[in-house]
Amino acid sequence: MNLEIITPDTTIYQGEAELVQLPGIDGSFEILNNHAPLISALKEGKIKIKKEGKDQFFDIKGGVIEVLKNKVLILAE
Repeated sequence: MNLEIITPDTTIYQGEAELVQLPGIDGSFEILNNHAPLISALKEGKIKIKKEGKDQFFDIKGGVIEVLKNKVLILAE
């Protein structure tokens, strides 16, 4: 799936991902390929991205995620 993480200052990640784990306001959740459409609020925590067996982590203070047609857009603080 195509993933983009944008902050007010810059784009911190843009590319493919196999799995995205996020800190939702009601608990942690994961997005995989071909996930159903979704819009959700995010709380402070870490975003985990898995690509080719390697994990990357990004700290956020909150934000919003939109998942639509195998594209994930995260607007983060």
